[in-house]
Amino acid sequence: MGLLDSVLGQVLGGAQQQPQGGGGLGDLGALLGGAGGSSGDLGGLAGALGGLLANNGEVGGLGGLVSKFDQAGMGDVIGSWIGKGENAPISGGQLQQVLGSDAISGIAQKLGINVSTLLPMLAALLPTLIDQLTPKGQAPAEGLGTQDDLLSSLSGLLQKR
Repeated sequence: MGLLDSVLGQVLGGAQQQPQGGGGLGDLGALLGGAGGSSGDLGGLAGALGGLLANNGEVGGLGGLVSKFDQAGMGDVIGSWIGKGENAPISGGQLQQVLGSDAISGIAQKLGINVSTLLPMLAALLPTLIDQLTPKGQAPAEGLGTQDDLLSSLSGLLQKR
């Protein structure tokens, strides 16, 4: 089982134990692949993450996300995810502060889960994903690519076992 699968299992397994969590391990395929669940339909969690990280996404790609973290006074946190070494942790509340309540609510709505389930999931996944998508310890000058490019990369990372 790959690192990403392990993180997903821990986060979604914990959400399953929450009484109103709305998303357990059984929902993993739906979250990753959208309602259709086919490998060609990555409108779920991978699509939401692509929307955050892709050059043509909602926040302007990795560079835009770094700017949002800088504006919130947390540039060192995302810098640790991009750079080599240990990833600094982030809480769901801090992530909501960086991205904004509207963006978080929109992602949760797209996934069909509540915000209290989404925040810890994103807080666990984003550091790992950004770390794995920037293996040389720096953000690529051209960004991480379009949403389609990034979905392909995310699909490959999520399917590694």
